[in-house]
Amino acid sequence: MHDFCFTIPYGLLLVGGGLFGYFRKGSIASLGGGVGSGLLLIIAGYLSLKAFEKRKNSYLALILETVCAAVLTWLMGQRFLQTSKFMPAGLVAGISALMTGFYLFKLASGGNHLPAKAE
Repeated sequence: MHDFCFTIPYGLLLVGGGLFGYFRKGSIASLGGGVGSGLLLIIAGYLSLKAFEKRKNSYLALILETVCAAVLTWLMGQRFLQTSKFMPAGLVAGISALMTGFYLFKLASGGNHLPAKAE
């Protein structure tokens, strides 16, 4: 599975969660954090997709995705430990931890595997 297949939906989930938190509770932090990190991930996923279409790997996008997911894991994990509230901190920390592991695997295995060129 290619990184952009998960990154773009992950980014959309974060954007949706940030908007939900803002409209539900008026949280500017939720809006900035969710929408900001989500858009950054969507952009990284798009860069990775475009590189894949050119039959290349975008290690810049993969590193950006990894850093974003790791930072979200750390920040939301800390918030979860402080508040013991699963929603949204525990959920975002858990998903981000899974995504960090996936991105680290992709980095270790050489990025997106490019299909053989059809003759």
